[in-house]
Amino acid sequence: MCLVCGERLFGFAASAEQQLCGECLKEHPAFERASAYGSYDGGLRELIHLLKYDRVRSAAPVLGRMLAEAIEDLRPQFTAVDPLLIPVPLHSSKLRSRGFNQSELIAQAALKGNPTLRRIEFRPQLLKRVRPTESQTGLTREQRRANIRGAFAVTRPTGIEGREVVVVDDVLTTGTTAGECARVLRKAGAARVWVATVARVMKPEMNAAITPELEPEEALTMSAHAG
Repeated sequence: MCLVCGERLFGFAASAEQQLCGECLKEHPAFERASAYGSYDGGLRELIHLLKYDRVRSAAPVLGRMLAEAIEDLRPQFTAVDPLLIPVPLHSSKLRSRGFNQSELIAQAALKGNPTLRRIEFRPQLLKRVRPTESQTGLTREQRRANIRGAFAVTRPTGIEGREVVVVDDVLTTGTTAGECARVLRKAGAARVWVATVARVMKPEMNAAITPELEPEEALTMSAHAG
């Protein structure tokens, strides 16, 4: 796996540089490393859609437990001071339309459901999306970067300066959104930034990558609520 973005690599890596994917070698993201619970397909994709598009809020605790595992995977790299946890923010117009920020709900559920994470400071108000953006779906990596550039701002730099931050989201696709959040946070003085997500979109040739193990009754329960 790529040491930064988590993309599946093939072959033997003889050096740390060889443990990076081509994109991270070309342009190293502003975050230290990204961790995801599973691959964005099958039951996990359906579960995320239940919350994000069907507004089934009862999916949030299940997704929160998954996000907690991704955060736990990053914990060995944290310093003695627990980091800040900041969800990727929605623009105010999208927030009004959807009624909630799914990443914020999942992050809250992750902290509430995992006692070992409760010392982490949840500070969603420190990062704001200052302009609406087009959907990233179907855009190339370069188009995604242009679309998201300048979309985020730190509201209170003194709350960020010198701190380590975990940016959380529901899905990591190419890492451009998380990378822009990390860039803005680092520019405001954050010491280091990590990314934790419930799911990661794998490249087409990587379909054999990690698959989340959803409890059957959980998936059925979510589907029942959606109906």
